[in-house]
Amino acid sequence: MAKDLAVVNEFVLPVLNSELGAAISEEMEGLNPADLITRIKIPSGGGIAFEIPGDDPENPDMVKELVGVIVDKHPINAYWAAKYEGQNNPPDCSSMDGITGIGTPGGDCKNCPYNQWGTATNPDGTPGKGKACKNMHRIYLLRSGEAFPLLLTLPPTSIKAFSTYIAKSIVAKGMKSYSVVTRISLKKAQNSGGITYSQAQFGIDEKLSPDAVKVMSEYSKGIKSVTRALSINESDYEEAPNEDFPVGDEKNIPF
Repeated sequence: MAKDLAVVNEFVLPVLNSELGAAISEEMEGLNPADLITRIKIPSGGGIAFEIPGDDPENPDMVKELVGVIVDKHPINAYWAAKYEGQNNPPDCSSMDGITGIGTPGGDCKNCPYNQWGTATNPDGTPGKGKACKNMHRIYLLRSGEAFPLLLTLPPTSIKAFSTYIAKSIVAKGMKSYSVVTRISLKKAQNSGGITYSQAQFGIDEKLSPDAVKVMSEYSKGIKSVTRALSINESDYEEAPNEDFPVGDEKNIPF
């Protein structure tokens, strides 16, 4: 039997400026707003710990779980015409909403030939089951006591788990993603070809109080002036094995 969610009292809320977006723009004038956000990757090869960059670039913090409030989330697409080998290049075509691509070829993502199953190329050059255009999903997670969220970009192999979490644990219960504290962990998974990879798992840690939800709602609105302007680059994409079959259209995840 599922137990009722407890209301959390320990989560330390950010100091909320009434005009967060305007305040960020003013203070970051002439600077790069992207520097406010720390990017986290899903590890490769079946790793079950996240690396969080700290003051020493050579010694990142290793954590088994990410715990915080999801203050923004949205689909992104990225297509590199040349074989992706970790090069420091922006994608030839990208989309910040999973609907309209900007670049070459650009246009309607749904009908783009590169966004169809079976257009991917395996590392050995053979045709793959996946898509040449990579469908990903960005999650901005604000941890307790911090001012700005972490950015975790989900590869295609983790989107289904996230879609199920949002649909069944959040939306079906009449909540918003910023009204709970979410716990993100990793598990090892394996495709039909025997390749091991890391897959994100999601669960509710605690439920925020009504007053805290109001604060996080306002924070979520304000921080989007930064999150929705963060360009897509190679750090968003981590090569992952193809799914054994299409996982469906997880791009249209409701809030």
